[in-house]
Amino acid sequence: MNEGFAAGAPQVGNVPEYTVSEISGAIRRTLEGTFGRVRVRGEITEFKRYPSGHIYFSLKDEHGKISGVVWRGSVSRLGLVPENGLEIIATGKISAYGERSSYQLVVERMEYAGEGALLARIERLRLKLAEEGLFDAARKRSLPLLPQVIGVVTSAQGAVLHDICTTLARRFPRRVVVWPVAVQGEGAAAQVCAAINGFSRLEAGGRVPRPEVLIVARGGGSLEDLMAFNDEGVVRAAAGCSIPLISAVGHETDTTLIDFASDRRAPTPTAAAEMAVPVRTEVLADLEHRGARALGALSRQLQTGRLRLDRAAAALPDLPSLLQTARMQLDDRGRRLEVALPGFVQKQRANLVAVERHMPSVETLLAGRRTRVALLGNGLQSGLRHSLQVREARLGRLRISPAPLAALVRERTARLVGMAGQLAAVSPRAVLARGYALVTAQGQPVTSAKALKVGEAVQLTFGDGTQDAVIGTPGAPVRAQGLLDF
Repeated sequence: MNEGFAAGAPQVGNVPEYTVSEISGAIRRTLEGTFGRVRVRGEITEFKRYPSGHIYFSLKDEHGKISGVVWRGSVSRLGLVPENGLEIIATGKISAYGERSSYQLVVERMEYAGEGALLARIERLRLKLAEEGLFDAARKRSLPLLPQVIGVVTSAQGAVLHDICTTLARRFPRRVVVWPVAVQGEGAAAQVCAAINGFSRLEAGGRVPRPEVLIVARGGGSLEDLMAFNDEGVVRAAAGCSIPLISAVGHETDTTLIDFASDRRAPTPTAAAEMAVPVRTEVLADLEHRGARALGALSRQLQTGRLRLDRAAAALPDLPSLLQTARMQLDDRGRRLEVALPGFVQKQRANLVAVERHMPSVETLLAGRRTRVALLGNGLQSGLRHSLQVREARLGRLRISPAPLAALVRERTARLVGMAGQLAAVSPRAVLARGYALVTAQGQPVTSAKALKVGEAVQLTFGDGTQDAVIGTPGAPVRAQGLLDF
């Protein structure tokens, strides 16, 4: 070790003298030569990512802490995404930093410190996302029966894509749109997340066709290899995808968090393709079977309808027989009407004559009215004479001269003559003398033509006598039957 120091360095006593650079260089050579390539287990803390691309952090355990660094060129080859609180095993070299008299671990690769710690981390994330409702069954959507376009998120170099395309071509050829991504290592989770979100943002009818079903797949691997599909960003992207998503990550026994967020989980990529499309021959056979059942059902319905129609037709009466019976009844009613109508008219005429015989004549009615008018006239004249006599007596007592009395008599006489003229003007006999006739039915005067019916007997009173008549149809010829028809 002393061979690395300057040979000509001055010495004071037995204690050698060194420069700072010599001590720092000796320590660095000792650390790098003694430890070489090492694996250090610890928990990441004080994690920082600088704009230059370098990563600085510390590894600690119960009793100590060591600084670490990942140079920009090694970040993509780490194998996982470092973060505070993550327990890892870092592989690298011990190196000293002379300007600060410190040493650090230059990390080239990281891996999770045991499967138990990794599973615990996954479980914590699963519980967190489950509490947010990302895994609820109500969010699951059904897959379309026969999608036109199927999107695939997987590696372009692996056998997974070949298996999916082969299965689709065998079952039911569909159009496949592939978004190639890295399925493990640094940046794999970000690529898968970007692919899911990219497919979800596609619009129907665009330059790139929008898939109706999305398959996220990769082959089997260790738990560390599948960690990209346990990433929180990938799980959230799967849960928020607007396209029904099938997860097919790993083998049947492998379970990742994207399986909980997807709409359907397939045990293998081949099974995912089988879920996406049905078998073409089975669909054709099912269509033929359904078509045969539909034709059979239609035939049965037609037969049932025909039988019902035949039974209904058999239950209907014979239409010609019904018409013949109706004609016979009509002819019989016609003959009976021809025989019964003249008898009915004769009977009604006899009834009218009988009623007429019991009715008082117009002469009797007019004679009674004349007598009453004469009595009224006599009473009026007697009253006037009595009134004149009383007035004359009063005038005699009052010694009134005869000249005014004569004038009063003449005035009252003129009034009496006027009233007699008015009475003669309104007398029915005077009206009949001018050419009018009085129409009576059943002893009562008729004042409206609507009150008379065809065939009804009436009595006409003229100025010189009376005549009987029967109301006839307007426009019909007059028949001489002993009664007058109008």
